[in-house]
Amino acid sequence: MAGQSNELKLLGSFASPFVLRVKLALSFKGLSYDYLEEKDLHNNKSELLLKSNPVHKKVPVLIHNGKPVCESMIIIQYLEEAFADAGPSLLPSEPHERAVARFWTAYIDEKLFSSWMMVFRGKTDEEKAEGTKQSFAVAATLEGALSESSKGKPFFGGDTVGYVDVALGGFVAWIHAIEKLYGLKLFDAGKTPLLAAWLERFCELDGAKAVMPDVEKLVELAKMRQAQAAAAAAAAAAAAAVAQDY
Repeated sequence: MAGQSNELKLLGSFASPFVLRVKLALSFKGLSYDYLEEKDLHNNKSELLLKSNPVHKKVPVLIHNGKPVCESMIIIQYLEEAFADAGPSLLPSEPHERAVARFWTAYIDEKLFSSWMMVFRGKTDEEKAEGTKQSFAVAATLEGALSESSKGKPFFGGDTVGYVDVALGGFVAWIHAIEKLYGLKLFDAGKTPLLAAWLERFCELDGAKAVMPDVEKLVELAKMRQAQAAAAAAAAAAAAAVAQDY
């Protein structure tokens, strides 16, 4: 967007599903912005990030005319209000439908993300299996939500993508990465046909294609982090064994 009055910057990380949400919203609404990649969120966060989000020190952060807005869904609500005339509206206009959309977005954040973390970070096969079980249970619940919210139309938002589509869309690249990593098809046509069709439609949207990260790079990143975690665990176990000898 041209003009100082609409200067937008996005601080993010390519692998973050929450950053992807904001990218999707910006893309669907046709808003231009400068993207600043945080290359090392673990050990070397930028001064701009620390200044812009001093409480959580996390991405995404949207900076509009020098003023930061944090947390992915709060950012999307902000975009809806600050750029009401830009692109399609993502939040429903009817109050109850808007409340329902926010409910399912909170459910996605609370249930889907936490179950995935059990799969990724579970220390035992039992923990990983429980995470897988919970992930499929969440998918089944979201299948019902899509059926009710879409009313037979292509998206949670109806004929076009809406608030819940963007919230879930942030996880799309990782849905594909998890299938490659673990052989888990979370949105399976046999078990959740509506979600499977939704996933295919969403990935074909030009606005989604424009910002979707490379799945192979996500897979490589996940493998690297798993290797690092395994090495750290082995080192900790070795140190504990040595300590017992004294």
